[in-house]
Amino acid sequence: MSARRRHDREFVRTFFTSPTAVEGEDDSAKMIRSAAQLQGMQAPDVWVPDNEDATAPSMRDEGADNIVEVVSEHGADFPGEIHPRIVWHRDSPETRYRCFQHLLRIADPEKGAIEHIDGFVIPEVGGIDDWKKADEFITIVENEYGLEEGSLAMSVIVESAAAELAMGDLREEMGKPDNNLERLFLLVNGEVDYTKDMRAMTPTGGLPPWAELRHNTSRGASAAGLIAVDGPYDDIRDVEGYNERMEDNRAKGMIGIWSLTPGQVVEANKAPLPPETGRWLLDTGDGTTELESEDGTQFYDGERIGLDETETGYSLRVGGDERDLGEDELREELLDMTEYVPSMDDIVDSMEEFEAAKEAGTGAISMTQTATVVIDGIEIDISKDRMWDEATYQAAMTPVSLFQDVYENRPDQREALAELYGESVVERAMNVG
Repeated sequence: MSARRRHDREFVRTFFTSPTAVEGEDDSAKMIRSAAQLQGMQAPDVWVPDNEDATAPSMRDEGADNIVEVVSEHGADFPGEIHPRIVWHRDSPETRYRCFQHLLRIADPEKGAIEHIDGFVIPEVGGIDDWKKADEFITIVENEYGLEEGSLAMSVIVESAAAELAMGDLREEMGKPDNNLERLFLLVNGEVDYTKDMRAMTPTGGLPPWAELRHNTSRGASAAGLIAVDGPYDDIRDVEGYNERMEDNRAKGMIGIWSLTPGQVVEANKAPLPPETGRWLLDTGDGTTELESEDGTQFYDGERIGLDETETGYSLRVGGDERDLGEDELREELLDMTEYVPSMDDIVDSMEEFEAAKEAGTGAISMTQTATVVIDGIEIDISKDRMWDEATYQAAMTPVSLFQDVYENRPDQREALAELYGESVVERAMNVG
């Protein structure tokens, strides 16, 4: 069981950064001015006016002023949360002092921005004592301006080995009377600086996949009741790779990802939502392929798998391996080779059926999924049974909880969700659980 979450959002899909000041432009704030007006699926769950790496050091004082100007003007209408990223460094008192000055500048209530700001993102943190320093600065600023203590969230970017190890201390440290670390919201991976800190090398000079860091961040977030977010995916044209990264992350419990463009925001906003329609997958021995559905029948159209009828049954070819099978043996083989990806409607159907059974006093029920698979013109009926109990129900609840969280917190996306699933499915999904 995850720790209790302390913020309004249970899930964050998108963490979108924008430079706060662009040198050489008539309007140096044009990037954040544009981002502040995003709506619908183009608008992130968390928008991060980035006054650190995305903004040149010489422009950061102007960037802090730009945050105040733009957020005070557009913050009330922005549909997601706003968390500016400001400078910090575990090894630099001078940088930390500059952070404090920017906090004071941005949070001044007389300037009108802080009422629309949900928190701040702190980069380059080290051990847990360093996290406490950042927390103390925010606490001082809250007291300086008469803001409720703990009202400003703090998110940290994990981009050092010391910060990675510090995540293991959070459960013990949060809630102690000498800190306000309950304000923590997001744990965000920063793989580029983490690679530098670890002195890691790859033959191409590219980033290692850092699967361990992503797992550790997700685990640390779950244990402390926080939300984990993966770092930026720099190849902004590689939509397929971005989606593969997100799919791998979701298997680790990491729903959120950094977005660098509105196009990536749209992909990341949609990717974790349950699919509109269900689909069958077939293991071809060197990967999986999606079967083509037509009138409820699933067709395989590829060269790697072949099926022929013989005098005694069937001959099934997978790659270079060919076997003679009876009808029941073939059916069992296809059951092992296929998987079903349920749609939102499928998930809600199953949950409603289990809820009705539980209310009637039944603790576990069997759910059946059937399909007709066609390979080389030969039809084989398969049927999969899955036992549903309370644990299965709770696991199925995760994507539905995500949907419910989005629907409740992002009214600007409700029309798109209704178009995707249909009003009836949306209403039922909001009522289960």
